[in-house]
Amino acid sequence: MPSTSVIEDLPFAVTSQELETPSGPLAGTPGIVGIPMAVAGAFGLGLVNTGFVPASAAAVALPTAVAASAVGLLLATVWACALGQNASAGVFALFFGFFASYSALSLGLINGWYGISAEQAVNAQSLWLICWLFAFSLLTLVTLRLPWTSTLMLVFVDAALLLLLIGTVENNASMTNLGGWFTFAFVAVAVYLYIDVMWSQTGGRGLPLGKPLVR
Repeated sequence: MPSTSVIEDLPFAVTSQELETPSGPLAGTPGIVGIPMAVAGAFGLGLVNTGFVPASAAAVALPTAVAASAVGLLLATVWACALGQNASAGVFALFFGFFASYSALSLGLINGWYGISAEQAVNAQSLWLICWLFAFSLLTLVTLRLPWTSTLMLVFVDAALLLLLIGTVENNASMTNLGGWFTFAFVAVAVYLYIDVMWSQTGGRGLPLGKPLVR
């Protein structure tokens, strides 16, 4: 019978049954790819929402979101699936969907691909934010059995999305700006998790990730 062990696969460690150690190109930790790609895209969005770039130039985050975050997270998802790391694959797929759909929405609104009028652009953005707030809130709840740093990271994502939703609906720049700062808080925790993964994979000791909030 396989024994129970902790698999340190991406952004977090998950308790699961021990898997056969893979060999060849599939061996490794998908988080080494997925985490920094998510960090790059989120950091860019944080800069946009905190006003580092003017609202008229908000599309400058798209190249990073499309070519780096979405592609990198898709690669990490496929890699995790190949290793049988289902929980990590699900997390990476969710973040991939976020960045890919953000890019699709932004490019579609800019180029008029979807026939959405300028008057309905706010409704389209609000609907997108509501969908992802629901999805990430659900993910936050089901990660309560993981180390609390993972849950904290997702709480920051939820808070950022909620504030951005309020800012979009009410046309409130202050709320949008605050949502950008919560995005930076997510980035800070993700960087901590990336250091843990990188140090562990290069022969060092991983960083403490905390105990699960729910056992």
